Amino acid sequence: MIFQRAVRREFTQAAVGVFVALFAILLTTQLIRLLGQAASGQVASEAVVALLGFAALNSLPVLLSLTVFMAILLTLSRSYRDSEMVVWFASGQSLVAWVRPVLTFALPVVVTIALLSLLISPWALKMSAEYRQKLSGQSRNDTAQVAPGAFKESGSGERVVFVEAVADDSSLVRNVFVSSLQHQKLGVMMASSGHSEQMENGDRFMILENGRRYEVTPGQPEFRILEFARYALRVETKESQGIEKTPRNTSTRELLKNRSAGALAEVLWRVGVPISALVLALLAIPMSFVNPRAGRSANLILALLTFTIYSNLLSVSQAWVTQGRLSFDLGWWLVHVVMAALLPLLFFRRIAVFSFLRWRNR
Repeated sequence: MIFQRAVRREFTQAAVGVFVALFAILLTTQLIRLLGQAASGQVASEAVVALLGFAALNSLPVLLSLTVFMAILLTLSRSYRDSEMVVWFASGQSLVAWVRPVLTFALPVVVTIALLSLLISPWALKMSAEYRQKLSGQSRNDTAQVAPGAFKESGSGERVVFVEAVADDSSLVRNVFVSSLQHQKLGVMMASSGHSEQMENGDRFMILENGRRYEVTPGQPEFRILEFARYALRVETKESQGIEKTPRNTSTRELLKNRSAGALAEVLWRVGVPISALVLALLAIPMSFVNPRAGRSANLILALLTFTIYSNLLSVSQAWVTQGRLSFDLGWWLVHVVMAALLPLLFFRRIAVFSFLRWRNR
């Protein structure tokens, strides 16, 4: 029991150090990217902090998976460097005996990764999309976007607005020019004034007053001229249309009901992250061997390469399921079985080396 507590404490301390370092790198990278988008006007400046939090939540499953892998690897590598493993093997213990304390440490984290991957990450992506839409300048109505003396295109790209003057509160505009494409007809309107109104059902309209509309069908010589005292244009905004739904920001329950190739591929990735975390935790045991007389970074480079290959194989299998080249029933476990097949080979190789060294030293 004393050994189990000591090992768990050392695993935890290593995990905290690795997580803090990786999380700081992640936050710095995401913050630089979001600040660049805010500077270019793609993201509202007041949304940067919230979007940074949502991005961090979305990245936590992969980050925790790498943290568990590195924490176990670093702890056991230190045991090799400090010759504690020599005492371990001399006392009659096998390398396989490390499986139990490693699983005791890793399983709670794997469960947390599963909850984050299946529930929290899609929610974070959905909230991020909604927050971007809510605070983006593109979600405001057309009369709020216009500037005097400048042509402004609506978010849908089907309407161009020009005004000569705007009131201080942006509620009223003067001398309005609107070019729009509706029902395959090109319309040009000119009005002396305009303002926005919101109906009881939530629909918003841009109201033009005292104007004239010229309407023509492209390719046809005929056109119509209409004079009006009041003309209402529905404001089509991204906010009224809702966020764009993708497999990544869709809940796992909805993906399982959908059963399309893209939905199943996303489920494959979400299920694969916690399974890969468990397999990597076990792979860290035989991969942690360090020769005290050799360099200390060789096994770390090999471990990072293994993590990268594993992650890329998951991405490839996800892409193949999306393209229909691989069935979901085969794809969700194939990569994990291939990586788990390395476990007995690595354990056997490491145990055989130590058995040979003990026999030679007799």
